[in-house]
Amino acid sequence: MTEIPFAITTDFIELFKLLKACGLCESGGAAKQAIALSRVKVDGQVETRKAFKVRRGRRVEYAGQVIQVQ
Repeated sequence: MTEIPFAITTDFIELFKLLKACGLCESGGAAKQAIALSRVKVDGQVETRKAFKVRRGRRVEYAGQVIQVQ
């Protein structure tokens, strides 16, 4: 798995926006679909809430990639 560091400047970023911002999904709609199909994990657990608030220190997995939120 490739690890992608992602720094946020606010308290959190919504899960679907994070996938789009990292370039793992081409659009917000594609990100929402991936989440709805249970293809995304946060800290090892499947996450199906599209607007889940991802905060610093979380680890998001999708399509063989790992996003480390800083």
